[in-house]
Amino acid sequence: MPMPSADQLALAQELADASAKVIRSYYRSDFAIVDKDDASPVTLADREAEKAMRALIEAKRPQDGIIGEEFGEQNAEADWVWVLDPVDGTKSFTVGRPLFVTLIGLMYRGEPVFGVINQPITADRWVGGEGVPTTLNGQPVRSSDVATLAGAIIGTTGPEYLPRARPVFESLAKRGRYQIYGGDGYLYAQLASGWLQLVVEEGLKLHDFAALAPVVNAAGGKMTDWQGRALHRHSEGCVLAAANATLHAAVLPELAALAV
Repeated sequence: MPMPSADQLALAQELADASAKVIRSYYRSDFAIVDKDDASPVTLADREAEKAMRALIEAKRPQDGIIGEEFGEQNAEADWVWVLDPVDGTKSFTVGRPLFVTLIGLMYRGEPVFGVINQPITADRWVGGEGVPTTLNGQPVRSSDVATLAGAIIGTTGPEYLPRARPVFESLAKRGRYQIYGGDGYLYAQLASGWLQLVVEEGLKLHDFAALAPVVNAAGGKMTDWQGRALHRHSEGCVLAAANATLHAAVLPELAALAV
């Protein structure tokens, strides 16, 4: 798999900076919340941040495609495609909790190869992918070496988002160290830094996971679908992220059974 170019890596940082500036201007302010067709909320911060990122890509890498949560696809059949989720965790954003992140993914021919997970309020930025070891604010990070379920902290955004996997998640949580809820894409950054060991989710869309898998994998973790396959543009969005391959292999069969 090819590595992102130097100008793509530089652009990714610019995208994170530009979106953060917009988001901070709306944070804990009086803004309207609109419910989309799927009942998920969206704000001006989501839309204006994505517009800012799109404008930069169009100006600096017009040959690259764009897939954004708010404004859809543009040149999406290009070899290189940016996948943007300006505010992943909008519900947290709307109530003034800094548990949301901006997700900036880069795909090559439909395969996620690089990602940025940016928290605009705390100014924490995880970057990693193909040929780019994961860093937090420029410092190398590694996922945990906890290889047994008994020692693992397991997270998910919320049990209500696990229509199929909730019984499995609850069983894993009982056998693990403990579970945490909330965080959306932030959970995967925490896993990449070694602070928790497992994340189980379903129903994710491309913009939800395209940036996450490269960051997790480049930190020494393993993030796949429930059949253990690498995530790609057309993946269903049922994911397992683990701190290492041993822990991933121990947990995967329980989720794989749900897809039979």
